[in-house]
Amino acid sequence: MMSNSFDSISVAILAGGLGTRLRPVVVDRPKVLALVDGVPFLSHILQQIARAKIDEAVLLVGHGAREVCSTFGNRKFGVNLRYSLETELLGTGGAVRLALPTTHRKTILLMNGDSYCHLDLRAFADYHFGHGGKVSLSLTWMDNASRYGRVALGPDDRMTGFAEKVTHPAPGWINAGVYLIERELFEILEPNRPISLERDLMPDWISKHAVFGFRGGEFIDIGVPESYAQASAFFRTIPGGKQG
Repeated sequence: MMSNSFDSISVAILAGGLGTRLRPVVVDRPKVLALVDGVPFLSHILQQIARAKIDEAVLLVGHGAREVCSTFGNRKFGVNLRYSLETELLGTGGAVRLALPTTHRKTILLMNGDSYCHLDLRAFADYHFGHGGKVSLSLTWMDNASRYGRVALGPDDRMTGFAEKVTHPAPGWINAGVYLIERELFEILEPNRPISLERDLMPDWISKHAVFGFRGGEFIDIGVPESYAQASAFFRTIPGGKQG
């Protein structure tokens, strides 16, 4: 499948979100299929991994699974696709645990299907294996991080926690939604139990394991109508972002 630092990595993309906050402007399709210049948002993520010479991925689907599967099929942009179907709400961590049988390597490159961070995935992998920790998290700088909550970093970009959200504009590094996580951390979880990667697992991992932040580039998520409205302009500004 892959070479060099990607030899031990399986790619998984969270693509089953309900998209409740986006429904005022996207009413006829799952959130990851929301159109940006006529192209489903998830297409941009698949193109990103294709540019990194990754040729297979697992889509973690739930809400709107049939539409996602029929849109992308078994292969898109040179990427072979498999699917892990969530029939009950398991949260982001539970969805990854459910998908383990469809992945085959010791490290999981986990991506959110409703956000995009412009970063070099190969450099991210080299960074992860270089520091020797079990978890790496992509970061992006925000002049106003109040909507997301800031990541607290210690020496050598090791994460120490998440800062409390503030009501006033404040700059900082935020979670950009791309992770490299050792498979063993998911294997020990109880199957079919709802669990949140962000709220449950990450705080535990920060306290028990080394979690490192990798500084990426421009970022957008389409979780709310305001940010979705900016997506078209966003992809025009990043290298390789304007794709058909």
